[in-house]
Amino acid sequence: MKKFSGKKISTAVFISGRGTNLQSLINFSQKEKSPIKIELVFSNDKNASGLKRAKIKKINTYYQISKKNNILENELIKRLNRRKIKLICLAGFMKILSKNFIKRFKGKIINIHPSLLPEYKGLDTHRRVLENKEIYTGCTVHHVNSKLDSGKIILQKKIKVLKNDNVKSLAKRVLLEEHKIYPKAIIKMYS
Repeated sequence: MKKFSGKKISTAVFISGRGTNLQSLINFSQKEKSPIKIELVFSNDKNASGLKRAKIKKINTYYQISKKNNILENELIKRLNRRKIKLICLAGFMKILSKNFIKRFKGKIINIHPSLLPEYKGLDTHRRVLENKEIYTGCTVHHVNSKLDSGKIILQKKIKVLKNDNVKSLAKRVLLEEHKIYPKAIIKMYS
C-alpha cells in the first residue's frame, strides 16, 4: 500500500462504548499510509471506556450526557468546526444524528455496521442473523444519510456463520473483521 501524500484529513470519531473500532482507527491513523488524523473523540456517555483510549493517545475528547435521544448538536458542531473536521467516523455510536446534522456534514460521515447491508439494519443484528439461519454475515462501512443504515456502501466483508456460533461468538468474529475493514474503507475513499 502506498504512502499517503498530502495533508492528513482532520477526523472525529463518535463512540458510545468500549472503543475497539476507535482503537483500530487510532492505530491506523498513526501509519504513514493513513490519510487521517484523529483530532477529536466524541461520546454520548462520559463513562465510555473508549474515551480512556483516546486520552492515552493524547487525543482531545468531548462528551455530552443527554436524557433525551438527541445530543446538543450546536455545541458539538462548534467543536467540530473549531478543529476543521472533514471526516466523522461513527464507531459504535448508539445515538441517531439529526437530519440537520447529517445535512451539515453531508458526505463526511461514515459508519461501520455489523451486517451485510442492506440486510439487518438497526440493532440485534447477530441474534437476527442466527434466528434466520443465515449462511453468511459480515460488516459494512457506509456513508451516513438520514435513513438508518441506508447510505451508499463503501466496503463490505463477508464471513461464514459457523454451526456452533452463538450471538457472542459471532459478534466477536464480526468485530475482528470490522477492525480490518474500517481502515481499508477510508483508504478506498481517499485513494
